Amino acid sequence: MNTVNTQWNFTQKFLFRFFFIYFMISIAPWTWLENIPYVAEATVPWYWLQDQIVQIANRSIFKVYKELVPLNGSGDTSWAWTHLWFFTLFSLIVAAIWSAVDRNKPAYPRWNYLLVTVVRYNVAMVSFGYGIIKLFALQMWFPSLSQLATPLGEYLPMRFSWMFIGYSAPYQIFSGAAEVLAGLLLFNRKTATLGALVALAVFTNVMAMNLSYDIPVKLFSTHLVLMSLFLVLQEYKRILSFFVFNQTTAAGTLYEITLTKKWQRITRYVLKGLFVICIIIFPFYNSYERYVDAKKMSDQDPIRSGIYDVADFVINKDTIPAIVGDSTRWTHFILQPGTTGSLISSDTVFRKAYGRSYFGYFVDSTKQQIEFRWAGKQTDSLFTLKYTIPDSSTILLRGPVKGDTLFVRLKRTNKQYRLAEKQFHWLSEYNR
Repeated sequence: MNTVNTQWNFTQKFLFRFFFIYFMISIAPWTWLENIPYVAEATVPWYWLQDQIVQIANRSIFKVYKELVPLNGSGDTSWAWTHLWFFTLFSLIVAAIWSAVDRNKPAYPRWNYLLVTVVRYNVAMVSFGYGIIKLFALQMWFPSLSQLATPLGEYLPMRFSWMFIGYSAPYQIFSGAAEVLAGLLLFNRKTATLGALVALAVFTNVMAMNLSYDIPVKLFSTHLVLMSLFLVLQEYKRILSFFVFNQTTAAGTLYEITLTKKWQRITRYVLKGLFVICIIIFPFYNSYERYVDAKKMSDQDPIRSGIYDVADFVINKDTIPAIVGDSTRWTHFILQPGTTGSLISSDTVFRKAYGRSYFGYFVDSTKQQIEFRWAGKQTDSLFTLKYTIPDSSTILLRGPVKGDTLFVRLKRTNKQYRLAEKQFHWLSEYNR
């Protein structure tokens, strides 16, 4: 589908029509500026209409799911799959009707320019979004104390892969630099073809990880690969001539357009400036602020983070012994720097993940109490316990929990995990 050609064959025209409809719906470029105040309100009807169509399609056409789960932390929900099925079918039908009605049209060079521009900027936006946050090593975090204390077999593949990348800040930064490079190359028309090749390589690797480690962003990453491949195939003849057959090739014209009027050129510069501000500068600034906040994360005085043994656990004056296999007693209590912690317990009051119970905690040194919450400050409060610190390695907790009176004596240990040492050796005399 080269815009230089004056005559496309039937397959080229049909594929263009299909991808024009499908990519425009999937990308929805009219939502790009919704971070600007009041713009988001204008896009609400689009999201509502989209949801209504997907819900109706599930009930009336596919009839696969009783109830659709909307997009959440996962991008591969039943709603997402139904969206994929319906809009693929819709695009095929509309492309077929379009082909019948407009069958004498020789080619769509101007419309194709619009399509490749939208796809190019969309891939660039995603590249910057994921790449910039990786440059600060913030997408995947170094394994926390709670994660280090969790047996490896308890983890699901996604969490395992997240810790694998988060362990090494240099590797994560390298990955982010590759994504940012793809975005920068795509951002410039003269380097857009190279940018598409880099993006194809980068996002193929991301897609492979998502598919291999059951990371629930499979549909999204596959779409990015498809979009990058779409851009590459637009100029496959030039690419093959240069990289494969070692032949000279003409300069690319895919992204070239002549703007004869002054207002058109001004509009172009304004839109490109907004893109730079919203997609590059803002994410970089926000990531930097998060990086600074993460560096400031420390213990909540006077409570020290670390791993604690539960030396005494008393409920209503009844001491619960540390019996192996007992599920009611708290064990292996961890306070991490910042506001989160975990322990081992079957108590359903806590949030469960990977065989441990997680909580958020907030210290009020004036009242000498610790408030335990479900997760963060905005989540439900679980209970509040008074604390005393008789020595540097001991914390005493007491107070009501679910109608019972609880007393806990915590003893800080010196447990260290070798993985946390971040080992690196130029010289290795044996396989580790």
